[in-house]
Amino acid sequence: MSAPPVFDTVIHAPGRLQICALLSGIDDAEFAMIRDRLEVSDSVLSKHLKQLEEAGYVALRKAASEGRQRTWLSLTSLGRKAFASHVAELTRLAGLALN
Repeated sequence: MSAPPVFDTVIHAPGRLQICALLSGIDDAEFAMIRDRLEVSDSVLSKHLKQLEEAGYVALRKAASEGRQRTWLSLTSLGRKAFASHVAELTRLAGLALN
């Protein structure tokens, strides 16, 4: 029997939920792309990423590209599991509201 879905307060904040959703369908993304898609400042995105990184959900790596240092983001396997579980719990809760 699989574990029941879990409502994850780290992921649930709208910005962090959007970050996880964007990263869930890809291997990695550059910081600026995520920032631009969310339409937030560097500092707001950095704060969200710090919380996700501290939870072990997001990994950051630095790499030089086009003569500049860039930051790449990816969901860890733990982050992917936590996001999937959170989405399952949101779906379950939404189903209760529809009944």
